[in-house]
Amino acid sequence: MKIQRITYLSLGSNQGDKTKNLQKAIELIDEKIGAIKKIAAIYKTPALGFDGDDFYNTVIKVSTYLPPETLITTLLKIENELGRARSENGEYINRLIDIDILLFEDEIIFSKNLIVPHPRMLQRKFVLVPLEEIASNILHPIEKKQIKICLENCDDSSEIIKIDETLVRPIPLSEKYNYIAIEGNIGAGKTTLANLISDDFNAKVVLERYSENPFLPKFYQDKERFAFPLEMSFLADRYQQLTDDLAQFDLFKNFIVSDYYIFKSLIFAKITLQQDEYALYSKMFNLMYREITKPDLYIYLYQNTESLLTNIKNRGRVYEQNIKPEYLQKIHDGYASFIKTEQNLNTLIIDISKLDFVNNENDYEIILKKIKKF
Repeated sequence: MKIQRITYLSLGSNQGDKTKNLQKAIELIDEKIGAIKKIAAIYKTPALGFDGDDFYNTVIKVSTYLPPETLITTLLKIENELGRARSENGEYINRLIDIDILLFEDEIIFSKNLIVPHPRMLQRKFVLVPLEEIASNILHPIEKKQIKICLENCDDSSEIIKIDETLVRPIPLSEKYNYIAIEGNIGAGKTTLANLISDDFNAKVVLERYSENPFLPKFYQDKERFAFPLEMSFLADRYQQLTDDLAQFDLFKNFIVSDYYIFKSLIFAKITLQQDEYALYSKMFNLMYREITKPDLYIYLYQNTESLLTNIKNRGRVYEQNIKPEYLQKIHDGYASFIKTEQNLNTLIIDISKLDFVNNENDYEIILKKIKKF
């Protein structure tokens, strides 16, 4: 699991719709940097160091797993994406957006591209006032004084006015949902996505223990003989894992993501079992299903059959190499029927047929955006 660290960022704008510029920056920081924990009010201040329009300024608290050098590089890209223009001679000019790193944990950084704490933050009231609002008792790493004391000692006489407009904090997945279940066909990327989300949001991850099932390789060699023991063993293991793992965590305080939902047991059983076996199996399933905690969000990753077969081939599990397209279509049809009839689940279907979220970070961000905005 990646280490999350706290950084405080100063945001400013003095061109165009200044509040909108700040809000766009916040949304991009949420997408590319990390979860935004706090946002200070907006303060209007005169341009400092040059003749320009008044600025709107704020400070945000962000939890990020990016190291400082990567953080500053990403912030510069966000500024460019929002239309930030820079003077060739380094002089201060009007700008659509300006983002500075004020603090990064309690670290002191002197590098070619970055100095932290920001070297001029203690002389700028437009920085200290919003920072004190959300981090009053934080110590300045060099001064060894609380921010509120630093503000009291600041000799900046610039006028600063708190305005009525407010900024909206994007709600991170870890606050929006307590339990997400990710489903999909064989080779859709359920486990990969669950692990990525777990890393990025410090979630407890629950992964299906398929590799520990001794009947799985036998099933692909002789489906008729081993279908029933395979499905029963999967059902028992999924039930035990979900009840044990979910019971250990407070679903109101912890964020959990799993790469399966127990209803897949019934979907696969309907495909693989004989009618009389399925009748017995479904009775057992229904007894267990009542006891399972339902996810706050059920995600179904749809991928076309051609892509699934490519993924299955690339991951190289020997017992999967003879899977037929018809079998994958039956599984998809089973999921489609379940999603259509199960009205009590909060279901999001994401078509990933043209996305490679494993190797392309932008594709992964597309998926996260869909989940956050659902």
